[in-house]
Formats: sequence, C-alpha cells, structure tokens
Amino acid sequence: MAMFLFSPLKISAGDYLRGDNNEDGFVSIADVTSLIDYLLSNEWPYNPLKPVVTTFTANGVSFNMIEVEGGTFSMDNEINYMVTLSTFNIGETEVTRMLWYAVMGADPSEFKGDLTRPVEMVSWEDCQTFITKLNRLTGQHFRLPTEAEWAFAARGGNLSHGNPYAGSASVGDVAWYEGNSGATQPVAAKAPNELGIYDMSGNVWEWCQDWYGDYPTGSYTNPQGPSTGTARVFKGGSWHSPAYNCTIGTRSHTAPENQVNHRGLRLAL
Repeated sequence: MAMFLFSPLKISAGDYLRGDNNEDGFVSIADVTSLIDYLLSNEWPYNPLKPVVTTFTANGVSFNMIEVEGGTFSMDNEINYMVTLSTFNIGETEVTRMLWYAVMGADPSEFKGDLTRPVEMVSWEDCQTFITKLNRLTGQHFRLPTEAEWAFAARGGNLSHGNPYAGSASVGDVAWYEGNSGATQPVAAKAPNELGIYDMSGNVWEWCQDWYGDYPTGSYTNPQGPSTGTARVFKGGSWHSPAYNCTIGTRSHTAPENQVNHRGLRLAL
C-alpha cells in the first residue's frame, strides 16, 4: 500500500492560501479535519486562530496592538517554572521613532533616517515617562510587558510552532541581527510570528517590566518577577547581537537608567 506524506505549506501572515480553512498560515491535515467537521455538523467550528488587532492613535500617529489569548506554558525547559497568563495585548511592532516623537516631542535615537525604525537610546526609566504621557493622551493603561508576557507572545502564544526565534527556525527570516544588519531597520520588514507580531527577535532588545532575578520553580499565574532588584530584564536580541542572543529564551538585564543604541521597547496593554 502506498504511503503519502503531507508537509504543511506555510504562507506569510496577512496572505490568503486556498484551503487554509482555519487561517493559521498553513494548509495541513487540520484544515481537512475542520472541513469534515463542518460537513458533518453544518456548523463551522470556532476559530481562535485569528488574533484581534486594535488600532490606537497618539497625536496623529497610529499603532496596532495584538490580542494574545491567555494560556499556560513553560518559561524554562531546564527547571519546573510553569506560567499561566490571562489574555493581554502587545504591540504589533516595537515603538517607533515616529511614535516616540509624537508623544515626547523629541527623538533620542542615535540612528536617524526612516522614522519607522524602532526608537533606541531609551532607558527603562525613559520608557516609564513615555508610557505615562502616552496614557494621558489616549486614556489607556499601556505599560511594558512582563517577562512572561513577552516570552509567551514571542513564542506565538497558543499558536506556537515551537520555533527558537519569534516566528521561524531560521533567524534571517524574522530578525535583523549582526549577520545581516549594521544598524536598526524599519519595523515589520521581516516576517511576523504566528500571532502576526514583528521583530520580537532582533532589531532592538526590548525592555520588560520585571526586575531581574533567577526563575523560581513551581506554577504561577500572571507573574510579575521579583519585588525588588538592581537591574531590569530585556529580551529579544538586536541588530548588534549574534543569532543565539535573538532566541526567544535568551534573557539579559541592566540597570534601569542605562541607554544604548540597540535597546528599545514594545508596549503591552
């Protein structure tokens, strides 16, 4: 009896592929199953695979936030640190020079040119000032993501395909890093991850809300990190980083007042 192997065909987020019934960016056996379910029940199954995107505007500059459906995952495969997160929203892109200028009236970035480059040369403390002003302008409660939220979103949330980088097994597909860039690049120029989020690997490191500390063991819901510390966490790698620093699991830390040209931020809500 002949055996046929079926390899899923992947497309980029936002594109349309005939036969991709569940809109996960692949044509696979899951699409056949959903079609059979429909034929048997005459009711199309609930599809949680299309994230909700909300657009906000600050002083004429628009930006998108993507809903990340809550779930449970392991923060570190080497220890027993299981995290359950409630649903939250995270920036589709890193905060750009354009948005920072619209809110702050100044641009601290070392790299000029395209205003859709991510802002850099911003400390964790600068980010708090920016967010406070943004919230006054919008009436929202934007913030930095916790480290756990950042990690879950970078993985692709509940849609994760288990990639080491945010959206791919190949760093060059999704990241600007030392192997292909000598500076920041416009956001969303590489492929997104499974949730349609861009640049969570590479371009600029991204500040998280948490103080830095060792991961605990056990199970936690919506962890906030240590209550005190001397350094804040940042994640994701940058244009200045080797590929291994752009993996989702990599974490680093520095004093909250430090500013460099390869560190920026992404909003959460």
